[in-house]
Amino acid sequence: MTESQLSHAAAAPGAIRLHPTRWIVDLLYYAVLIVLALVMLIPFAWMLSTSLKPTEYILSVTPQFIPNPATLDSYRTLFDLMPMQRMLGNSLFVAIAGAGGQVLVSAMAAYAFARIEWRGREIVFLLYLGTMMVPSQVTLIPLFILIRQLGWVNSYQGLILPGLFSAFGTFLLRQAFLSLPRDLEEAAFIDGANHLTIFWRIILPLTRPALATLAVLSFMQYWNAYLWPLFVARQEIFMTLPVGLAKLQGGPRALTQWNVVMAGAVVTVLPILIAYLFAQKWFVRSVTLSGIKG
Repeated sequence: MTESQLSHAAAAPGAIRLHPTRWIVDLLYYAVLIVLALVMLIPFAWMLSTSLKPTEYILSVTPQFIPNPATLDSYRTLFDLMPMQRMLGNSLFVAIAGAGGQVLVSAMAAYAFARIEWRGREIVFLLYLGTMMVPSQVTLIPLFILIRQLGWVNSYQGLILPGLFSAFGTFLLRQAFLSLPRDLEEAAFIDGANHLTIFWRIILPLTRPALATLAVLSFMQYWNAYLWPLFVARQEIFMTLPVGLAKLQGGPRALTQWNVVMAGAVVTVLPILIAYLFAQKWFVRSVTLSGIKG
């Protein structure tokens, strides 16, 4: 169509025209989104700013959003006061091992609930799903008694194993597995494959977005856990970051230096941010592909 024809079509009485105030609505929409993004980002920016300020500038009468002068003394003080390398290593090991184990266990349970026919499957799944309504504080004491009887207090298995069994993770992956057509596994069965082969070579590769989403959520769960590691990791050698950094505001190492506290918060937030940035593509794809089919 030539330019003259396009102009005549636009000038025709029945031509579709954009509403004159549509751009105003779009502008307001994006303005609201920008404001909401700033509301979410300002506390993190202030946390970083405080961690870079010298002690004498923290409680100044005129707050400074951009530190002048900026210094890394609070981070040096933090690493001098606390065994940060050990706590970082503990948190990384617990979070990575726990996230990997939770994804594997949830995937196996989800495969049994979604792709294998057995008597009472739906009833068992509903009962398992009902455990999500039980607050974790209710099971804290019985679980701790069990861990103590097993001799897992002050151990990595005590920090990791109780969190491997996740009703939410099973539900999330079950919904993803249900979205796959049955023809795939039927063709595999004809070729002589068993359930383990189908699970490992067909189901898991096709549901990577859901697996990545659960991995990120599990990593965040283990990384931010405070109450359970507080009970189990009583020795400093097994202490994770949230438990160790809580001592900055109390106990024998009590501090009133908020720049050191904010430096610890920055160190805690960075690994979660990096993990989410790496898995962002899979996370977005999982939102659109999983959890749709009931």
